[in-house]
Amino acid sequence: MIEKKYYKTKDYCKVKFTVASDAKKVEIFGLNNEWKKGVALAKKKDGNFAVEMNIDKGTQHEFKYLVDKKTWLNDDQADAQTLNVYGTTNSVVIV
Repeated sequence: MIEKKYYKTKDYCKVKFTVASDAKKVEIFGLNNEWKKGVALAKKKDGNFAVEMNIDKGTQHEFKYLVDKKTWLNDDQADAQTLNVYGTTNSVVIV
């Protein structure tokens, strides 16, 4: 799930990424074209994983979640899906 919070006086949007999973670790890759180093999502009391990031307004970014370092997942509530060079799809967030 993706939640966006826009600020009138800021040039960025606060975007919260949430994944429901019984995994031990969830990371997000691809934002700002960073596919080599993921950002870990924190496990919340409700069992979901979440992270908030500031993303520049007027941009779009491809991303994927990596669950337990073995399973790649897309976000079914992303703004779009796009084909990647591996013949699968990436999620897209548009800010």
